[in-house]
Amino acid sequence: MQCREKLEAYLREQGVAYELHHHAQAFTAQEVAQREHVPGRRVAKVVVVWADGAPAMLVLPAPFKVDLEHLAETLGAQHVRMAREDELAVVFPDCELGAMPPFGNLYDVPVYVDPRLAENDTIVVQAGTHTETISLRYADFERLVHPRTLPFARQIG
Repeated sequence: MQCREKLEAYLREQGVAYELHHHAQAFTAQEVAQREHVPGRRVAKVVVVWADGAPAMLVLPAPFKVDLEHLAETLGAQHVRMAREDELAVVFPDCELGAMPPFGNLYDVPVYVDPRLAENDTIVVQAGTHTETISLRYADFERLVHPRTLPFARQIG
């Protein structure tokens, strides 16, 4: 089963209302926001890091970036680094590279969300491809994923 199908099946199973959208190919969260005609703050950017040898999924609004130093301090981790492409391919084998949805619970990866994403009633997430997104209520995302909320991002620019 491909990533999008797995995610949609999970959302249906859990009784979550969502909308699937198709758009022209987009490789960054900001491009996704432009293609979907939504503010970047509503698009959930996913960044995967390795913290003390284990993967962790970070979810933040598109116009923000991860502050690795602050993240390491907040997590109490000795070493935090961005995941390599080959590592992403192993952890998320059914997703297009860099298009994984913020549902780390489906991949046994802990999820951390920046509190600024939680300010949105509805969020837009990639659905495992560079041409599809799913919009859903943030409350439903939080209920299903149980992310740990941590301030680890800073605005770009």
